[in-house]
Amino acid sequence: MIRRLSLMALAIGLAAAAPAQVTGPARVVDGDTFSVGAERVRLWGVDAPEGRQVCQNDQGKAYACGDVARDQLVGLIGGRAVRCEVRDRDPYGRAVARCLAGSTDLGEAMVQAGWAIDYVQFSRGAYASAEAEALRARRGLWAGRFETPSLWRADARQVHTAPAGPPAAGCVIKGNISAKGRRIFHVPGQQDYAATRIDPTMGERWFCSAAEAAAAGWTAAAR
Repeated sequence: MIRRLSLMALAIGLAAAAPAQVTGPARVVDGDTFSVGAERVRLWGVDAPEGRQVCQNDQGKAYACGDVARDQLVGLIGGRAVRCEVRDRDPYGRAVARCLAGSTDLGEAMVQAGWAIDYVQFSRGAYASAEAEALRARRGLWAGRFETPSLWRADARQVHTAPAGPPAAGCVIKGNISAKGRRIFHVPGQQDYAATRIDPTMGERWFCSAAEAAAAGWTAAAR
């Protein structure tokens, strides 16, 4: 009886240690990410250009390398079901996984084609030889110039979070939109002026005078 319980405990332990599997048709999001049903999957060990990323080709012309990388992954999958071995979860809750379509290792194939790079920070060089081959042959990204996806993401975050400065000297009144949608303007010297950040992508703006702000529909801050 004790031996049977021990074997059962061992079996349960092995099952718990076994990697999770994700299988099924894939809907590609970008060059290293796709969805399988409700599960979002990030290819393990590789990093592909982001959807909005732009690179330069061998003639120095800009092109949407993120879109090309996405199309490359779509072609590699070819409408087949994918089989993924989940190795981790990233901060966004995505399954980080090594995935196959048929016998094709999708991460390795993306690196070999030159549309993703070996993400050494996580892969520890698992796809280094595939990347070296793509570099020698000047395939994909390596045919021209590109910023590594991780650096591109860092630059994009910095641009998004950097406070926007006044468009012209003297136009220092801050037109802010509150969480409730109220349009309020702050003038220098008011209590919340220094802490207020202007994000033009959210419809906020700078004004050159209180009269201009009021005419545009903004209300003066109470203090």
